[in-house]
Amino acid sequence: MIDGSGFSSKMTLALAGLSLLAQPVAAQTAAGSNTGPVDLTKQAMPAPGTSAVVVPMQAAPQPLPPVPAPHWSQSDAQALLATIKGIGAEGLFAKDYEPDKLSAAITRGEGPELDEVATRLFTWLAEDLRDGRTPMPARVQWFAVDPDQDANPTALILADALVRSDIKGSLMALSPTVPDYAALKAALPKATTPKQTALIRANMDRWRWLARDLGTQYLLTNVPEQMLRLTVRNKIIKTYKVVVGKPGKTATPQLAETVEGVIFNPTWTVPQSIVVGEGLGARLVNNPKQAEREGYKVTKAADGTIYVVQQPGDNNSLGRMKLDMPNEHAIFLHDTPSKSAFNLPARALSHGCVRVEGATELAMTMAILGANMTPDDAVAVHTSRVYTKVPMTKTFPVYLTYFTVARDVTGTLRSFADIYGRDAPVLASFAQPRQLHTTQRKSNEAVIKLDNPL
Repeated sequence: MIDGSGFSSKMTLALAGLSLLAQPVAAQTAAGSNTGPVDLTKQAMPAPGTSAVVVPMQAAPQPLPPVPAPHWSQSDAQALLATIKGIGAEGLFAKDYEPDKLSAAITRGEGPELDEVATRLFTWLAEDLRDGRTPMPARVQWFAVDPDQDANPTALILADALVRSDIKGSLMALSPTVPDYAALKAALPKATTPKQTALIRANMDRWRWLARDLGTQYLLTNVPEQMLRLTVRNKIIKTYKVVVGKPGKTATPQLAETVEGVIFNPTWTVPQSIVVGEGLGARLVNNPKQAEREGYKVTKAADGTIYVVQQPGDNNSLGRMKLDMPNEHAIFLHDTPSKSAFNLPARALSHGCVRVEGATELAMTMAILGANMTPDDAVAVHTSRVYTKVPMTKTFPVYLTYFTVARDVTGTLRSFADIYGRDAPVLASFAQPRQLHTTQRKSNEAVIKLDNPL
């Protein structure tokens, strides 16, 4: 956010206190000290005929003195106070940012107290606007790491705000750029019940959990809506019905991944829960002709493990396409031979992966937009019925999200059923005082590999 103009003496003052915003670092040893390994046996046993050499012990390194917070003028502090008092428009609470303490410090005038109070409260507000107010333990199955604090660290936001004397502008520039966030913000003052207000606030915060800018082109699934949208320059150009994970252990987690390739005519490695648990391997391992008729290739390893791979075809459990988006949960978007589920109003039926209606069209679109394929080539690859992976040549993010108040694929703001019960912890966190941010970036829940598309 630094605008590239020349640095003034004010920047020097601003940068002087940025160490308050960083994690403590280990103290440095004195210049010129020997930090390499020391052979203590040579010190303890001097060579014959020589006197022992006494090696003086080095003094313990002293901690660096604290660096004062950057200087705040009264006008900048007043701008911060005004921003805090108006922060309710962003779905946050002014009381979280101690406006009374800041006002009292302003009254007492410029100096170390005002510098410390204003820096601390600016930091809290910047963190919540950039990363979200909701503490990580309340973000159930949240595995989408937000890159914003790496790309736009708090120290630089503060330095920029003070150099340009634009406190509000620097903070408001942290808001998500998606039109959906703007729609929620516009709806907030129109809410008619406390519950409605709370849900709008919670869903505004969910957008802050993601990257501020989702990219020029991306795929986004809102799991409660059970819809997928292909978006280019924040305009929805195509939407698809999807089937998402059943509630419980197979619920679809929230992810932010990158599509690395489009796989036409995929194979499917059948999980051992089916190979062993349902007897598929034992039934087919000694009957290769039956396996071929059913579209499987079966092998038996030296240790006796049976592997079953379903071959490409209309009956493949992944259908005719799969988006390769490597992640530790083994979640991906794919086609399916079972189309009837797309006609149901409630489609939380899968083992976690996302089945897409019209997946073949999506695959071809992705190959054209993300891999520079011609339409004719995309059709040829699809109709070949041969396993083909088309690598992406352009970055293509995919987001699996969870919004219970959001714009639907027609652009209308509406509510969706909380199918996984993930609203309650977010709402509870908003009912409590703000918590200090930690270094945690995603849920610490156990990762469950959900690689079964059935």
